[in-house]
Amino acid sequence: MSEINASRIAAAAERLKSVVVRTPLTYNANLSRRYHCDVYLKREDMQVVRSYKLRGAYNMMSSLDGQTLASGVTCASAGNHAQGFAWSCRKLNVQGVVFMPIITPKQKVNQVKMFGGENITIRLVGDTFDDCAFEAQQFTRENNMTFIPPFDDPRIIEGQGTVALEILEDQPEVDYLFVPVGGGGLASGVGTYFKAKSPATAIIGAEPEGAPSMQQALKEGSPVTLGEIDRFVDGAAVKRVGDLPFAICREVLREMRLVPEGRICSTILKLYNEDAIVVEPAGALSIAALEDFAEEIRGKKVVCVVSGSNNDIDRMQEIKERSLLYEGLKHYFIVRFAQRPGALRDFVNHVLGPGDDITRFEFIQKHNKETGPALVGIELKNREDYDVLIANMVKYNVHYTELNKDDNLFGYLV
Repeated sequence: MSEINASRIAAAAERLKSVVVRTPLTYNANLSRRYHCDVYLKREDMQVVRSYKLRGAYNMMSSLDGQTLASGVTCASAGNHAQGFAWSCRKLNVQGVVFMPIITPKQKVNQVKMFGGENITIRLVGDTFDDCAFEAQQFTRENNMTFIPPFDDPRIIEGQGTVALEILEDQPEVDYLFVPVGGGGLASGVGTYFKAKSPATAIIGAEPEGAPSMQQALKEGSPVTLGEIDRFVDGAAVKRVGDLPFAICREVLREMRLVPEGRICSTILKLYNEDAIVVEPAGALSIAALEDFAEEIRGKKVVCVVSGSNNDIDRMQEIKERSLLYEGLKHYFIVRFAQRPGALRDFVNHVLGPGDDITRFEFIQKHNKETGPALVGIELKNREDYDVLIANMVKYNVHYTELNKDDNLFGYLV
């Protein structure tokens, strides 16, 4: 393992004591009931910048000498690291340049501006974290500044590892620890501390199904750069994990688990509706992974790290849509209605069930006339109603193509 150890993480905790909020470790009754165990949430969504990223950024930046800081610092981030970086720039009164992907939610961009004030400049570059990281490092070299990485540095990892120190001080007995994985900084930091102080704890890493960078790295034996990723879980969607985090995670994680983006969305909605907890997609990762371990964690003490809550309200419609699709409650079809009066009325009266609702209806124009097939979105009240819907389609000779089962058509039309 690297030179990172529990003593260095403890030293980082002392350094951060007057800077970060000691976030609560809260017992969650709803999750505990659902999984028949004791589930505790480490609420890093309640951190100063609403994510754990402040810990690593400040720990590294505060270790730099005055001359280095005076030359300026840079970072690349999908949002949360940028906020921790920006807050640290203001606290240390240094000038920083923040590189963020063009697709970063506006809420995160605005938060970076708020936390950094006059001490930071923001540059939106590239479609992914990896794209903007390349630009940031090139800019850093050209301007003789210092790059503050989001995860691939011992001081960053030690800062993130202070999350584990707080967990074990509040709850010394932890059977399972679920931690989200993006670049691997958090997982490697908390994993290092737990292996030293609570070696019996099973540490499970969770990453989005559409961005399996750590899973692939573990499979290949070294970090690999993924070709395409689903950027939805923006706080954990990286094409390549860090070299140092990978080396540590390979030793400290019991296993990695991929979590479908749709289940992550369902988890976000449940946390909001049941517990009034607002989380971003990456913040829901560890909780969404519990479903795969339902039998194994029965009767155990389980901790999930809720990594952040920087969620743009404008994304809620997409979150609901992805959840409905995952739960089997939303289906899209191309329907070729018979060209006769009353065809649509018959579809509504005879094909749809009493709890079914048409949420989208668009004619696909043919020769600039609304006489072609229609794109129809149907929301069901219960998952089981799907079989009845399909049976009615067949019974009444409705000609249809189901888009949910065709990724290419779905992506093109929906």
